[in-house]
Amino acid sequence: MPDLPLISGPEFPIGLYWPPPPEFTTLARYQEIAAAGFSFLITGNYLGDGTIIGSALQQADAVGLKVLVFEDTQLLNLTRWFTLGDDRSAPMSISMSDGAELIRRVEAAYGPHPSLAGYNLFDEPDYNKFDTVGRAFQLVRQNAPARLPYCNLLPDLGRAPGDYPNYLERFCQVVQPSLLSFDRYPMTSASGSFDVDYFTNWVDFREVGLRHNLPTWTYIQAVGTNWYRVPTTAEMLFLINVSLAYGCKGIQYFTYWQPDPARGEDFQPALMDLNGNQTARYQGARTINTTWLRQVGRELKPLVSERVMHFEEPADPARITEFSPDAFVSAVAGDPVIIGQFTSGAPGRWLLVVNRSFSTTSTTSLWFGPAVSSVTLFDPGSQTYRSVRDPSTVTVMLPAGGAALYRLQ
Repeated sequence: MPDLPLISGPEFPIGLYWPPPPEFTTLARYQEIAAAGFSFLITGNYLGDGTIIGSALQQADAVGLKVLVFEDTQLLNLTRWFTLGDDRSAPMSISMSDGAELIRRVEAAYGPHPSLAGYNLFDEPDYNKFDTVGRAFQLVRQNAPARLPYCNLLPDLGRAPGDYPNYLERFCQVVQPSLLSFDRYPMTSASGSFDVDYFTNWVDFREVGLRHNLPTWTYIQAVGTNWYRVPTTAEMLFLINVSLAYGCKGIQYFTYWQPDPARGEDFQPALMDLNGNQTARYQGARTINTTWLRQVGRELKPLVSERVMHFEEPADPARITEFSPDAFVSAVAGDPVIIGQFTSGAPGRWLLVVNRSFSTTSTTSLWFGPAVSSVTLFDPGSQTYRSVRDPSTVTVMLPAGGAALYRLQ
């Protein structure tokens, strides 16, 4: 696979959807995005014509952000409004040669901007869109090989048992993507409630990503609607750390700007409200991104997820793996945690230990097995590993939603 923006290189991609609307597409607003630790954005929020998308790219150029262009007219014609392919008997169809011309047009319009990372070609396709999306990916690779073709997938909601892994597998076979991305928002409307099937969704997503050697990305909940609540900072941190434990290689926030009430879903203030005022979620995301996610994500990005184990899981989500001892971790005791185990292909392992609670602190002890001679703890402030006092055991004290990264050698 060729080097592509966002998925190549050492930096961990931290993105946002629903950026500032046209009247707030200014240098100051894009500096505000960069200051919160974001590395890229996906256009939307009425950035729907070439002039305003170009303006957004210009602001991103100035502050070092990357951009995935979405809902440009040419891209909508390519995948949403028409069937792409050379079967001229298909209704509402567009030929591959015409599709290639549309890609050349967006490249001519936006290609001069160094911030252009790629194209968001469809959001949440079902089976009947896979052929069109796959052909669009093919056209981007042929006509804009330096760009990342991107598509976010549906979560596992309301499908027949066993169908979601089939959905993911079929997408990989037909589209041949460069990454896998999905959205699921498990902080439901009742205070403190949590959709534990979120874990099962990650089990399936992780397995398909590993089978096809594809990085997995996800959206985390940063806004409330009719169906789910406004998350706290600890809840956003929890969703990020659970995703990292499951091998996630890119985090995206839904949403950055509060969507307009005219959309009819009762969106609440997100990281920013409708008037462009920072909320507690902006401050929380800024702290998470700049003091934790950017640094630990960089450590985890090149590693391969080996195991994900739930210790003392308080719920009963399907298909999770309960903790079992191995040569690296021989025993665990204390409060519930999720343990992501990673390898680089060389001797040794990394462990990301995540507090299973997003509302209370946790204290958990881990004992290490015969394969471990030294244990170091990652310090995001200095971006170095520091030796722990006793390499045979550690006691991990974590804030609500928090995590710690250990390297075992």
